[in-house]
Amino acid sequence: MPDAVRLAVLVLASRTPSGTGVVKIRTSELGRWIGVSTSYTASQVVPGLRRSGVVSVDTAEGEYGQDDGLECKVLPLWAAQDVVGHPLNLSKKELATLLRLLEAVMAPGWTHRNGSITPAGLIGTRTGRGAATDRLALLLLVLEARETGRVRQCGGTVDTKRGRAAATVARLLGCTASAGERVLERLEERNLVLRVRLQTGSGLANRSRLMLPAVAAAHGRAVADDVQEDREEALGPHSSDPDVAAGAGEAPGVEAESQVSGVPVTDEADVAEPDVAAALHTDHSHLVTPVVPLRLSCGFSGEGRGGEGRRPERACAGEDQAVDGETTAVESASSVAEGGPLRGEKPKEPSVDERVKQRPAGAVADGRLKAVSGGKVQQQRRVGLPADLRLRVALGPVSWLWERLSGWQQDQVEAAAKTELARLEGLLALPGGAPRLLADRLTDRLQETGGEAMVTGPYGWLIRRGLVQRPSCTDRRCDDGIRLDTGTECENCQNVIHTRRARRARIGADIDRELPGLADGQRRCILEERMREQVTNEAQDLERRREQARAEQARREAARAAAAERAEAERAAAAAAAAVRQDLPCEDCGQDQAAGLCEACDHHRQAEVLIDEAGLLAAAGSAELTDLDSVAAVTAEVRTAIASSTTAAWQEFLQITDLAMLEANPQAAEDAYAFTVSQTAQQAVQEYRDRALTILLRTDEVEAEARRAYKTEQHRPWFQYHPNGANAVAAAVKAADTARERVAEHLLTTRLEQLREQAAPPPTEAAAPTAWTDRLPSSLRAR
Repeated sequence: MPDAVRLAVLVLASRTPSGTGVVKIRTSELGRWIGVSTSYTASQVVPGLRRSGVVSVDTAEGEYGQDDGLECKVLPLWAAQDVVGHPLNLSKKELATLLRLLEAVMAPGWTHRNGSITPAGLIGTRTGRGAATDRLALLLLVLEARETGRVRQCGGTVDTKRGRAAATVARLLGCTASAGERVLERLEERNLVLRVRLQTGSGLANRSRLMLPAVAAAHGRAVADDVQEDREEALGPHSSDPDVAAGAGEAPGVEAESQVSGVPVTDEADVAEPDVAAALHTDHSHLVTPVVPLRLSCGFSGEGRGGEGRRPERACAGEDQAVDGETTAVESASSVAEGGPLRGEKPKEPSVDERVKQRPAGAVADGRLKAVSGGKVQQQRRVGLPADLRLRVALGPVSWLWERLSGWQQDQVEAAAKTELARLEGLLALPGGAPRLLADRLTDRLQETGGEAMVTGPYGWLIRRGLVQRPSCTDRRCDDGIRLDTGTECENCQNVIHTRRARRARIGADIDRELPGLADGQRRCILEERMREQVTNEAQDLERRREQARAEQARREAARAAAAERAEAERAAAAAAAAVRQDLPCEDCGQDQAAGLCEACDHHRQAEVLIDEAGLLAAAGSAELTDLDSVAAVTAEVRTAIASSTTAAWQEFLQITDLAMLEANPQAAEDAYAFTVSQTAQQAVQEYRDRALTILLRTDEVEAEARRAYKTEQHRPWFQYHPNGANAVAAAVKAADTARERVAEHLLTTRLEQLREQAAPPPTEAAAPTAWTDRLPSSLRAR
């Protein structure tokens, strides 16, 4: 997107209300913020915001159909609300601070109705062509500046005709070094940026610094600007034209006299500053283009060495690296000017890079080298981060270390990062926060190390330190004393620290009590010795408990295995018994292979039990329990009624069934009849039970209990002031009904138990015990 659209997104984000997230602004006011006209804002910026997909824009048309009023919402900013750890989850104070920063940098200024004037920001008066680029560049430099006003410049080799400061601005904006140089010139003309050259005792050129006086003044510091860098003259008449800097998506231009083509890279020759070629911390570009051959004039070293412009003969041949991984490979420097061995040494086998140069066109796929016949080719590394967005976010803080890895190492780091992201997702309550957590972890690890420049082994640092979680306690969500799911301090770690401090204080008190008057050094030595003993004892106790836990685990596993074996044996025995029982004939009718009881006989047995139960229920409700004849008469009536019902049900069944089928299969007919008898008896049991309960509900015992429950509920404490009210009466009636049902169930259960006791056969009398002398043998009994 153009710089005007990118700056507009930042302006809208700074003006976002924390409550609604919708920014209401006029098109003209947005144009004043980014330094362009109203028409340019309506025709270019607003459509660009819509195409970006980052901002949703609702417009209100003006007098001539133009977009006059805008209602905008920065979607990523609003979506990040309440997402723990997200960088765009800004609080109300943070949004206010961002707005104040943008006002200080680029506020257009206002004249209020009361006559007061709000002055413009540092670059608020800069309007017209390139104004949005200048404003965006100054904002990025302010964010990069330290309290002293100094901006950390980019590392690596840069374009010598532009300088490191211009390369820094270019990389911040994502444009070419020439465009960054023009932006820096325009900012210097407004005294917003200074390129300060440090003085030396010998008077030689020293490193330059990029300073922002406004930032230094805001922190109460001054900038030493007595000696500034002498910049080169413009390369052409177009260099002073304040055109818009190239955006991130524009192709960088190639100038005729430039040693490089749109890439912040330089050779050792023609170095304008002593720090240009110094590799402070290599900051590779994301896109690499072929190097343009040097144009050497008379008098320069290296001219006349053949037509190839190679470097002079030296021991470190082979420095030149391949620039384009897919199509072009630059030949490494030869041992001598025309291909002879260096200083008489024997010719060596061609290097890997030379073999890569001669590989066929099909040896490259997706930017990664493949093995070809004739030699072993190493896997080419990828300059940029992986295409996966989650990995790009997670590995963003260590992008420079990523570029220093080989192809195999990048694959290993990518796999480790994916594994860690999957593990972190399992620890979080809300999905999607794992990449930001991993990025924050890598940032903290770099701060501990001292920056990327202090990392000597990128692969080992990433695998063993950067990507590894370091829990400070036993909580699996702890990482360096911080909870991964909440982002707050780990409570378990605090408990551990408190326990250790209490232990140290207790041991110190014991020493003071046992050995009073000790010097500080002696007391400290004794304290440390006892602390070590305590830790050793705890370690031994922990190992002992672990051994016990392992033994207990082994015992439990053995017990589970034995129980599984017993269960398997029992299942096998049950299966064998079932197979044997399946071969048994029916006990009642003698049918073969009926498992001891056929289906028809089983239904008949169930029906007999149900008929007896129905007779007892009928007798419990109507007959006198002490009159056995009356009970027997009721039971006989019930049996007769159930038999009649069974006959009627069977006749209905015969009317809806094919009689020929029943006659062909007599066993099926017998089973159907037995099932009909059982179902009829089951229905009769439920009917007689309901009839018995209805009769018992009208007994005196039930009514007495209902009256007591009614009065008890009516005189509850919450009804004491209105015992006859509607609520009290309704609750009392409900309690009385419940009491009736409960007492009727109790009476029915009691009567059934009495009837079963009466129907049970009398117990057989136990034989009188014989004397022990009668149980003796006859020979002993005579004695």
